[in-house]
Amino acid sequence: MTEIGIIAVGGYNEMGRNMTAIRVDEDIIILDMGLRLDRVQIHEDVEIDKMHSLELINMGAIPDDTIMKDVNGNVRAIVCTHGHLDHIGAIPKLAHRYSAPIISTPYTTALIKHQIDSERKFGVKNNLISMKAGETYEITKDVSVEFINTQHSIIDTVFAVIHTPKGAIMYACDFKLDRTPTLGEAPDFNRLKSLGEEGVIALITESTNSGRSGKAPSEQIAHDLVKDVLLGTEESDVGMIITTFASHISRLNSIISFAKEMGRIPILLGRSMDRYMSTAKELGYVDLPGNVEIYGQRREVEKALEKVMRGGKNKYLPIVTGHQGEPGSILIRIANGDLPYIIEPGDKIVFSANVIPNPLTRANRYALETKLRMKGARIYDNVHVSGHAYREDHWELLRMVKPEHVIPAHGTIEMHAAYIEMAEDAGYVLGDTLHLLRNGEELYIEE
Repeated sequence: MTEIGIIAVGGYNEMGRNMTAIRVDEDIIILDMGLRLDRVQIHEDVEIDKMHSLELINMGAIPDDTIMKDVNGNVRAIVCTHGHLDHIGAIPKLAHRYSAPIISTPYTTALIKHQIDSERKFGVKNNLISMKAGETYEITKDVSVEFINTQHSIIDTVFAVIHTPKGAIMYACDFKLDRTPTLGEAPDFNRLKSLGEEGVIALITESTNSGRSGKAPSEQIAHDLVKDVLLGTEESDVGMIITTFASHISRLNSIISFAKEMGRIPILLGRSMDRYMSTAKELGYVDLPGNVEIYGQRREVEKALEKVMRGGKNKYLPIVTGHQGEPGSILIRIANGDLPYIIEPGDKIVFSANVIPNPLTRANRYALETKLRMKGARIYDNVHVSGHAYREDHWELLRMVKPEHVIPAHGTIEMHAAYIEMAEDAGYVLGDTLHLLRNGEELYIEE
């Protein structure tokens, strides 16, 4: 008899710091190792790269993996599903504790390498293994991991499937069932259906937008929304700035294509813009036009904005960091008058992003928008669609995969509750085949 344990390490009580461990007898696979950004931002002048992991655990910024000492077994692999910081941001602080390789898709692997190279406190020597969607890696003679292609708000996102002698355990954090993506392939529905036929013991799935009715709109819808705002206005000779997630390569790719139609030069500004887009370009995920300019360093950003002001704001489209009002981001520095770009009445600021639903980011974003409005800026907000599945997408995935057990993860208790209601509609029973876990708990499944 194989004993399977599912350990909720982080991300089950909150949004962020995602980490789950799956124990197959005495072999353990860790899934994701994330950061909780709002717990870092609330402190002034925190330099994460120089901090000890225990300090960050006490802040609630990274998963409390000290519970792993009480789990009977050895960690054989760390598997990451995509490159967002709430899934890979704790690797520099925690991965060195485990003599296990880190397995992820090529783009995610490049971002993890950058995280490790920036670390100042710990030496992370884990072997990095890059694996494409559709491939399988043998971890032990009895346990392997398979990547199944899906879509999300960052390229190269996958479902991770842990194959055991008794069946599969599927980890679906994060995803959207986007059939018309603007970059990359649609989710591999054929493989998901065949996996459901083969037998899935458990599905661990995000619950972020499980309370939102219907299905998540395709990224093609966001493409059209952004186009409508950038090209569908009579006042086309004013200053325009657009801000979005630096990791949202497909959105940035759309914006760059619209800049050409507008007759403007696209300029990406900010360290994270530089890192995410330059990495995507190097790995061949995007083919950028020759006139795209990317500046990450502080002095380069200042020079670029001086050039914009000299040459005319109507000739450029700055694409900047700062959609959440993050301290130190480009847009907040423009709003504060700390950069040479002058906002004048009638200039347009486009937020191609939602406000992340926690009190700190809501407050930061409110302060940013207020400062911009005081300078006369016109605000276009929420020109965006989510990268997370809605309720009916979750229903669809359940029907395809047909797991014996379901565990909502990646969210607050309200999000889990919404997921549980949906799963009960699908015939699952709370406490029997449907399980609510909190950080630090282990669920035992005997097969």
